[in-house]
Amino acid sequence: MFKKGSKLYSIFSGTCPKCHEESMYVNKNPYILSEALSMNETCSNCNTKYKIEPSFFYGAMYVSYGVGIAFAVAAFVISYFVFNAGLNYIFISIVVTLIVFMPIIMRISRNIWINLFMSYNKSLARKK
Repeated sequence: MFKKGSKLYSIFSGTCPKCHEESMYVNKNPYILSEALSMNETCSNCNTKYKIEPSFFYGAMYVSYGVGIAFAVAAFVISYFVFNAGLNYIFISIVVTLIVFMPIIMRISRNIWINLFMSYNKSLARKK
């Protein structure tokens, strides 16, 4: 399921959607906030251009909403059913979860968005 060649591999690893060889991001650590969304222009392995058109990643904002809701629901379920927390603590846990995971949510949203428009091409992958 998360093997090279699947969309999920590219989404969760942040690798090039065409060859799955190189990271799309300048810095692999999303918690370096000054570089959280800094992307390479092209893949150094297959020369895939990541920004298909100007403002291409604006569409990722819509995906980000859904991913954020998924994180918020997970925080609610864990707070309510695992810890049996009250309403105030559930609200705080959701807000803290969204703040802490914000860089990851932004990157996953971009990864999902670009993978909607590009597919893996086995012939572009490096031969080992």
